[in-house]
Amino acid sequence: MVADFSLLPPVNAILAERAAKEAEAEFGHSATVDAIRATLADERILIKAGRTPRTSAVLAMMALERLEVDAQSTMRAVFNLTGTILHTNFGRAQLPEAAIQNAVNAMRNAVSLEYDLESGERGERDDHLRELICELTGAEDATLVNNNAAAVLLVLNTLAGKQGESIISRGELIEIGGAFRMPDIMESAGCKLVEVGTTNRTHLADYEKAINEETALLLKVHTSNYRIEGFSSAVTTKELAALAATRHIPLMEDLGSGTLVNLVTFGLPYEPTVQDVIKAGADIVTFSGDKLLGGVQAGFIIGKQELIARVNKNPMKRSLRVDKVRLAALEAVLRAYRNEEKRNTAIPTLRYLSRNQSDIAHQAADLCAKISEFFQPAYHVEICPCNSQVGSGAMPMETLPSYGISVSPVDPTNSLTELAYRLRQLPKPVIGRMHANRLVFDLRCLDDTNGFVNNLDKLS
Repeated sequence: MVADFSLLPPVNAILAERAAKEAEAEFGHSATVDAIRATLADERILIKAGRTPRTSAVLAMMALERLEVDAQSTMRAVFNLTGTILHTNFGRAQLPEAAIQNAVNAMRNAVSLEYDLESGERGERDDHLRELICELTGAEDATLVNNNAAAVLLVLNTLAGKQGESIISRGELIEIGGAFRMPDIMESAGCKLVEVGTTNRTHLADYEKAINEETALLLKVHTSNYRIEGFSSAVTTKELAALAATRHIPLMEDLGSGTLVNLVTFGLPYEPTVQDVIKAGADIVTFSGDKLLGGVQAGFIIGKQELIARVNKNPMKRSLRVDKVRLAALEAVLRAYRNEEKRNTAIPTLRYLSRNQSDIAHQAADLCAKISEFFQPAYHVEICPCNSQVGSGAMPMETLPSYGISVSPVDPTNSLTELAYRLRQLPKPVIGRMHANRLVFDLRCLDDTNGFVNNLDKLS
């Protein structure tokens, strides 16, 4: 049977339809014509298979839908129900409302980024945050770049470039996300790596023996993404600071996902705060802005004024600097830390870390009753205890007790993989985690319960 395309309406006829006019108004004439032609190409394939051609009105609507789908951002908002608070794949920290408002203001307007309103002369972009950072951490001075890997690279290049020796414990030669390794960063920075100690044990004497005329820096790296237990030892910041001061060598400490609050208050083990490390005597400290701090991607560099001045004179600094939008957001985040009574609710990262299990259990009970109908009778839906993780390489062995909703198949032939796919196709994709033949929705990071329920109404 030969396909008959004669009944297919021409492009001009489809363009005359109301849906096509709407498409032209929103997306332009050229894009609308291209969408119509693509829709007609799909229609010809269906006609070859024996389908009756659709009307120009239907084809115009299909072209409009094609354009609307294509116009959607590929960076979609999702419901993060994985139980990982700082999920790298989901952009890590969510921002406080004040930070969002500050960022929108910076995007919408010309702002005094590098303009001193008092003198009417050129200013410094770091000045918007310098005093805040120093106030919160106790550091003499501060600057920042676009992420923590850049911060480490810049400091190493400034203080130990041109093959200056940097001494580091073998047990701290970490690999961070994306296969970036500390030895590679040090090599790229132009400094010479000097390993001391062993994987599990390093002593102060190991550093003392390694120091020579070529030593430019002592480097300590906080191993936040793994832990060595058992027969192990490491040199403290305070001990290294004393040695560095005696030998007149700067001590740099990379905290990775630095925190400004004591995580013990959230039921987690002690993690050194930025303030603790500065107080212990580190000369220069680097840490991230979008992890435990709860802000946007940035790399903070804080410490002795003389060293920060040297960092700021490095030509690399300009290529690594932070834009106005992130600076505006970070300012609001840092200001939120000033209010100790409200910061745990104002900053989402701290809010999720501080949620207690009983509150989450009440939310689970309410939610389970509301969503069961969307999954039954093919799946069992019930409340289950679970454990949340911090994420982003921070405290990998530690969890926070939580509650979630468990979805499991009544019939083993019902595919959880297929259900997970359907949930990812919702207007706001729902991402849980698979565990023991169950799909678990950890509710620790769920703020919008009603939005979640309404979203499931579109589940097909």
